[in-house]
Amino acid sequence: MKRAERQYALVDLLRAARRPVSAARLAREFGVSTRTVERDIASLQVAGVPLYADHGVAGGYSILREYSLPPLNLTAAESLAVLAGLGLLDSSPYQSAARRARAKIEAVLPDEHRASVQQALAAVRVIDTSAGPDPDVPMALLSDVIAARRVVRITYAGGEEGGSASSVQTVRDVECTGLLRGGDAWLLVGWCRLREGIRGFRIEAIRRLEVLDEVAPPRDPALLEADQARWVTRPLG
Repeated sequence: MKRAERQYALVDLLRAARRPVSAARLAREFGVSTRTVERDIASLQVAGVPLYADHGVAGGYSILREYSLPPLNLTAAESLAVLAGLGLLDSSPYQSAARRARAKIEAVLPDEHRASVQQALAAVRVIDTSAGPDPDVPMALLSDVIAARRVVRITYAGGEEGGSASSVQTVRDVECTGLLRGGDAWLLVGWCRLREGIRGFRIEAIRRLEVLDEVAPPRDPALLEADQARWVTRPLG
């Protein structure tokens, strides 16, 4: 990575961080020495980037949250990675937002990268093992109700723990907490008031969904963490 690219990436990383980041961690991230990181920080400060150091055990480097970056400038490899990742969300609850984001990135691709990126994308194929009839519930609605922490009433034709479809349907009030990608399926995760516990519901097995006026009450985060500890999961953010 060239010095200028590394410094742009360093600023991006600090803007995304919720707490100060140590020089040692930055050095590991970019595969350079802590001395190189400190030189990069000094150069950026001279250029007017509002970086500052917090001292102490939990200290490190931070950036003023109000600082605005120049327009996004992705390399060809970064553009390819982002566009391919957004393409994988085409059969997810984030389908509409992913398509809009993809169109924005494609619109600002530098001319020198456009042909090579589009050629590489054309060589990528996805075998979607969950392909089938469209779900009865609009996919985009799910991300909205999760963000709003709403309680939903679903008519569900699936087995427990997101199992395969069942001929028996149940009506459940669910306090939505998130989404889980399990194997070839997306699951709506939440506190099921019928079962009085965390459950995952395969989206294609939800026959009807009604958004209630109620906002979900606070639940101990340890309940969700304990449930997901049974599986190998990783956060996306």
